[in-house]
Amino acid sequence: MNLTQRLARRAVLALAAGAFALAARAQTPLVPVRVGITSSASDVSLFIAHKRGYFRDEGLDVTFVTFDSAAKMIAPYVSGDLDVGTGATSAAFYNAVGRGIDVRIVADKNSTPPGRGTQPLMVRKDHVESGRYKTLADLKGFKIAVSAAGTSAMTTHTRALEKGGLKITDVDLVNLAFPQHVLALANKAVDAAFTVEPSASEAVRLGAAVRIMGDDEVYPYHQLSVMQYAGQFAKTKPEAAKRFLKALLRGVRDFNESLTNGRYEGEKGHAVALILAEYGPFKNPDIYKSYTTSYSDPDGRLNMQSLKDDLDYFRQFGLIESPVTIEQSLDLSFLEAAVKELGPYRAP
Repeated sequence: MNLTQRLARRAVLALAAGAFALAARAQTPLVPVRVGITSSASDVSLFIAHKRGYFRDEGLDVTFVTFDSAAKMIAPYVSGDLDVGTGATSAAFYNAVGRGIDVRIVADKNSTPPGRGTQPLMVRKDHVESGRYKTLADLKGFKIAVSAAGTSAMTTHTRALEKGGLKITDVDLVNLAFPQHVLALANKAVDAAFTVEPSASEAVRLGAAVRIMGDDEVYPYHQLSVMQYAGQFAKTKPEAAKRFLKALLRGVRDFNESLTNGRYEGEKGHAVALILAEYGPFKNPDIYKSYTTSYSDPDGRLNMQSLKDDLDYFRQFGLIESPVTIEQSLDLSFLEAAVKELGPYRAP
């Protein structure tokens, strides 16, 4: 057998092995994975991976469960009712780790480099037009909608208020799910909101609020949210845990390639906007094209310094109950395995 024949034979065997593996996986029952989301536009990579079958390619049957904030996912992690979570880090998360509860940060979800802010400060339009609001100092006494107390977004709130010479105690923070912020602004139930896209753009479209300042201006490179695993999922289904991140990163990479200067444009951008309209709280795809998105790292890398800064803020406000470090909360082994199989991202 000459060299050409040997190479051809190897290629045929490789194809046969691949087909056998796919057939074997197709006959294996899908592993159910329950994923907590917060109905924000930064869930987009999860939606892409679900819609395009990337999770099923990895033998996973993913179901989404909506929460007001990631802070409320801790109890379902412990009870076994939730496997994966997405959203802001929180004092509740670190307190759980400090108490010995096995919950883990496993990958990036989104961050805010300059020009890629997605959680702006919104002020009611009537306050701006009347002159009641002119500068950040005028937020004093305002009722401001936020998602939940003691989350990483609190760092953004605090820094924005500090720019106006204010403290958290100078305003009245109201905890509401992000989609409810638009209604609260429109009904004048709150004076302002630190909200997320697409709620911010919808509030502008309805004439309910004015965008004042992006979180990328308040806190550039903030590790705004992360992917989390319940310890039970990581320990009892390690292969599924690795394959989940592998599928997710395929979605993240599609997301990045759908953008031009941070916006959904062209054929790829329109396709992703349609996915957001299907899975997200607002059903008009043009809403998702109207704003600049936050950043998701195509290899899932985290900003460790930002995580440490947020934990320090939680400590300053007396929200941390026992000694805990960022390192205690991290498990990057599944991400490293997923990137190894996929290969480091290479932009097209």
